[in-house]
Amino acid sequence: MNTKFLAIFGFILITFTACKDYLEVDSPSTFSSDYIFSNTADAKKAILGVYSLFGEDPYTSRMSCVWMQNTDVEAIQPSANPDGSRRDIWSLEGKNLSGFSDIYKAWQNNYLAIDRANQCIEGIKASDKADDPDMQMILGEAYCLKAYRYFLLCNFWGDVPYFDDAAKAGMQLDIPRTDKNYIYTACIQDLVNAEEGMYFADEYADGIERMNREFALGMIARLSLFRAGYGMNADGTMKRADDYLNVATDDSLAVTYTYSGTEKTARTSNDYYQLAKDYCEKLISLSDRELNSDFAEIFYNECVYNKPLNDDVLYEVAFLAQYGGDVGWCVGSTVQSSSKGASTIQVNLTPTYYFSFDDDDTRRDATFSRTYYKNDNDKYYVEGTTGLACAKWNRLWLTSDPGAGSSKGTGINWPLMRYSDILLMLAEAENELNGPTSIAKDALKRVRQRAFSAEAQSEKVDQYVSNLGSKEDFFNAVVDERAWEFGGECLRKFDLVRWNNYGTKIIETKETLDNMGKAAFDLELENPDVAQYADYANYLYYRKENGEISFMNVKYRPAEVPETIVDVEDLAQEGNENAYARANWSRNLYSYQDDEVTGERTYDSADYTIRCWRGYTDPTGQSAVPYVLPISTTTIGSSDYLTNDGYLLN
Repeated sequence: MNTKFLAIFGFILITFTACKDYLEVDSPSTFSSDYIFSNTADAKKAILGVYSLFGEDPYTSRMSCVWMQNTDVEAIQPSANPDGSRRDIWSLEGKNLSGFSDIYKAWQNNYLAIDRANQCIEGIKASDKADDPDMQMILGEAYCLKAYRYFLLCNFWGDVPYFDDAAKAGMQLDIPRTDKNYIYTACIQDLVNAEEGMYFADEYADGIERMNREFALGMIARLSLFRAGYGMNADGTMKRADDYLNVATDDSLAVTYTYSGTEKTARTSNDYYQLAKDYCEKLISLSDRELNSDFAEIFYNECVYNKPLNDDVLYEVAFLAQYGGDVGWCVGSTVQSSSKGASTIQVNLTPTYYFSFDDDDTRRDATFSRTYYKNDNDKYYVEGTTGLACAKWNRLWLTSDPGAGSSKGTGINWPLMRYSDILLMLAEAENELNGPTSIAKDALKRVRQRAFSAEAQSEKVDQYVSNLGSKEDFFNAVVDERAWEFGGECLRKFDLVRWNNYGTKIIETKETLDNMGKAAFDLELENPDVAQYADYANYLYYRKENGEISFMNVKYRPAEVPETIVDVEDLAQEGNENAYARANWSRNLYSYQDDEVTGERTYDSADYTIRCWRGYTDPTGQSAVPYVLPISTTTIGSSDYLTNDGYLLN
């Protein structure tokens, strides 16, 4: 890690007074906008003032990953009852948190970043140096940063106030919510207008640690899919823009762009799928690259501060070593104590997600950690399947030693977009437009190819994709592939929202957990929904040597149970050379209770299954999921317009 941007510096932006809390800015600088944007060196400092807000707690843990649960992929068990903390967001009961300070801080963090980006945009456009290539790059970054922050706001809060201008004294800053589809449209148009003036990562010294042209192209595609998809409406229902807005004639809902010499205008959902497809193909035509053949290496690189260009990662949030970033603390492998500090993992992966992987898919063991570190060199088994952490990042891999007392501030970068996302967005958009054509299938194949050995390619890649004959089958395959590819990277929640299948996935997950749990106890095996999991491991058997653990089985019940089973602490004792330790695996997916008088045993869903999605109560999975967060009472108290009416599914 030679260059990091989320540093603390005094030079920020222009001083002004804002009237409302969500745009209040404290700026230590008295430099004028004309001065700051008269040269690229100071303009760069200004744009770094926008990046710097990634280094604050509302983003480093909260919005980036901790709040991106609970889905069918990422989920962590909350407390038994709502407790007024982030755990209520996990259980989809965030509507009760209007007084939660973290929500207020996150709202503030986003709007401050947007206002700083707007100041950069206005300053560069008014500058005599506006046409300078470096200044055009900074302008593009400002639009990217603004778009990403609105992307967060619209997905966490639904419709939100939209500001296209920087705050100024006397400006009306208390305004109503703007429909998210207008915001997506405006951000897409800004990026369409700016992306050609940006550098690709290999053309710029700061590489993938600054928002670059490939990220801008990818962000156009991502926002277009969200503009084409669903979102929470003001009446608490899930709708697309086509369902309730006048997309045919309202130019504020239209994006105009030129692709391959042809001018196009996107208005309808289908148009935006076309826009997403066009910009994925534009990036592929301009800067195609092979996916890293070693899936695990993508994330190991982030831990050791290696930032390869023209590789899988298009852009990753740059954190300052030992000062910024919670990757490897709240998300990553569990480290209880070590010479490089400890983790407090707050992002886990679901058991159903673990079992969903093909047995030969190499991404599974690069994504899941079945063990945790008691210290640097001593691993232990994670008891059961409900505490599975993400193995993609590990603080023990750090090359810059943060010290034994460290926790946060690992400096490990956080990926916001990878090239495999471009390929899967292309596959999805093409399928929506034309069904599973060769374009869609080839893009999907490119992602699956690195997941399987050469020997498995014919069956697990070519045959698998070839058998996807219908539009529905192919869409479901893309939904699955995005899960297997991006687990722990916290893209799933927002994807489920735009697909409007969040509720369906919750119900499927809960039913599967129950059925796996029943099978683990050999219950209801006459039911085919249960019997399909009869050979799944109820226990795992393992050995331990020199601090490392080797498993006899990792998914299925072994053909023969070990003859000698001892406690893990006794494995090293003389005479236990052939012994195994045993631990629960799928047995903790169901619970039982023995009556103290009769001894009769009764079974029920595990606490994990009951608690994780507690706030969603529709057993059909068809109604909207209460994923939207409330606007803080502090913010509402200073506004004449903002309320939480409707959005929170009261």
